[in-house]
Amino acid sequence: MSAEGLDNSMLEPRHQFAERLFDLEQDLIRLGSVAARMLQKAMRSLKDTDTALAREVIDEDDVADDLDLHIETRCMRLLAQQQPMARDLRTIGSILKAIADLERVADFSCDIALEVIHLAEELRYEPPARLFGMGDKVFQMVLDTLDCFSSRDLDAVQRLCTTQDDEIDDLYREITDELLAHMKEEPTVVTQAARLLFVAHYLERIADHCTNVGERIHYIETGQLKQLNVP
Repeated sequence: MSAEGLDNSMLEPRHQFAERLFDLEQDLIRLGSVAARMLQKAMRSLKDTDTALAREVIDEDDVADDLDLHIETRCMRLLAQQQPMARDLRTIGSILKAIADLERVADFSCDIALEVIHLAEELRYEPPARLFGMGDKVFQMVLDTLDCFSSRDLDAVQRLCTTQDDEIDDLYREITDELLAHMKEEPTVVTQAARLLFVAHYLERIADHCTNVGERIHYIETGQLKQLNVP
């Protein structure tokens, strides 16, 4: 067999593998987009006390779950059939970890939607304006996470895991302090304020899952798996 024949027989499987890996990455972006949309709807339902929209978010969780399982199955099949090495192995392993984080973004969005449904049954209590600002920043953080996965921009990953995450942590502390103060001053709003505390907590956790994905992107590119937001 000629050298040319050998090259062609080797290149074809590699080409197919690259296409499958690209498709996996696109599916991950699709899962992240579903989760981001769910978060945006959940926060809008909170702002408008829109229980119908909140229920849409909860129903959409099945889409995220199905995508998560679909991607995981394809990752495992690719690992079994191709036995990838080095960077490709890091990529597939990181996709498996990242989809778990993005699926949790969808889950926390459902949790926010559930709080909206419960709040609609309570005496009306206006959420702190900063809570919606926090929601906007976390939503942008999810979008930036997906952009980072597409671009592999390590500078953007670093900002995601430090500056942006720190902003969310600061807002979480401020909102928590504000809500706790209201609970002490007005016992009648304790239940409502407690539910809003949960919302703030869910947003803070979504930001943490974004940093997890960011650290996996860093691992794909550098081979180093480490926490990026360390003093």
